[in-house]
Amino acid sequence: MVFTPTMTSVSSTATSNVDRVALAAALTTVVLWASAFVGIRAAAIDLSPGALALGRLLVGSVALGVVVLLRRPVRPTRATIVPILISGVLWFGVYNLSLNAAERQVDAGTASMLVNVAPILVAILSGLFLHEGFPPRLLIGCLVAFLGVVVISVATSGSKPGDGTTLGIVLCFVCAIAYSVSVTLQKPVLRTVPALMVTWFACVTGAVICLPFLPQLVSEAAVAHPPALGWLVYLGLFPTSIAFTLWAFALGRSSAGRLGSLTYLTPVIAIVMGWLLLSEAPPALSFVGGAIAIGGVILARSTSKPKPVLAAATAVD
Repeated sequence: MVFTPTMTSVSSTATSNVDRVALAAALTTVVLWASAFVGIRAAAIDLSPGALALGRLLVGSVALGVVVLLRRPVRPTRATIVPILISGVLWFGVYNLSLNAAERQVDAGTASMLVNVAPILVAILSGLFLHEGFPPRLLIGCLVAFLGVVVISVATSGSKPGDGTTLGIVLCFVCAIAYSVSVTLQKPVLRTVPALMVTWFACVTGAVICLPFLPQLVSEAAVAHPPALGWLVYLGLFPTSIAFTLWAFALGRSSAGRLGSLTYLTPVIAIVMGWLLLSEAPPALSFVGGAIAIGGVILARSTSKPKPVLAAATAVD
């Protein structure tokens, strides 16, 4: 007797392979985005928030533009161009400007933990607008994650009133909102528009938004030290061009909420990189807050284990 796999088992294998590719792309993105928090802190020594944002986006736009010219992917339609442009304004424009300014007030590890409240917002928005549903544990997980963010905020707020850290915390939350709204907007678009084209259009849009900072970029780049300029180019090529394209690719092959939860690995990686490259680390209490926030996301995105189902097979004599 010989057993041959059914169409269901073949389909499951194909889906599993797609999931692995999407997971690999998402994990690569997480590492590159974690390095961005460190790169921004390092480049901020010589470059102001607006100049750094514009320089990063110009490098990213040119790099992605070359690939677009070579590959000529499908262009967005009138129905899809609007959400792409909005995500460009928010995720590439507002996000970069806010994060650059925030990291002048808080260290790389703390900024990454605060920004990573975004996955829980993605889970809520994807449940509301993308029909991904609300797992029963979502609300409890939200409360736990929010408690973790409160702990981080208290740990990093400092004892001196008006020391600027509060502004940094608020700007990190602005980043989280821009990030979560943009992911929710991009998810439906990626059904018909390639990840490369979505990322390039959004990156160019962000660069246009930041063009008023061109005089600052020219003047500051002229006197900046080589390491700062090197980080600017790195930010444009890797955390922007490569990471955002890989993220869009993975987003088109996974649920927004489930994919977003992976970015809670970003703070851990950013803290290690910040310690190794910048000799800085968040206050000890912020690690507790980060652990609580991550635990909340794990709880929010968890589901009850499905009952085991016997695999179907076709018997051939």
